[in-house]
Amino acid sequence: MLKLEIIIANNDVMKISEGLKQIGIGGLTVVKVRGRGAKTAAEIHSHKGMEIFVPHFSDKYRLMVVIPEAKEEKAVEIIKKNSSEGKIFISQMLRAVDIKTGSEGDEVV
Repeated sequence: MLKLEIIIANNDVMKISEGLKQIGIGGLTVVKVRGRGAKTAAEIHSHKGMEIFVPHFSDKYRLMVVIPEAKEEKAVEIIKKNSSEGKIFISQMLRAVDIKTGSEGDEVV
C-alpha cells in the first residue's frame, strides 16, 4: 500500500476525486491548509493603493489517500491531469487496520 499526500494551490479537489473514483479509489481526505512554496503569494494593495501587503502564507488544499501499489501510476496520472499545479508525495504504508472490523492490508483500502 502507498500513501499519497497531494498539496494543491487551486481548488481542483472535485476533479481529482472524480478521477480517482473512476479507477476504484474511494477514500480521500481533504484538509484546507495555509502554507507557502518556493514562490511567495501575490501582493495585496490596501488603503487605495498606498500600502502594500505581502502575505506570508496562502490557502492550499492537502489531499490524503491510501492506494494499492498496483494503482500508483494511474492515480498519479489522474492527479497530474486534473490539477494545474502542486506536489504529490508518495510514501510506503507499513500497515492498515480497520478499527470496526479488524481487517488488515489491501482489504482496508
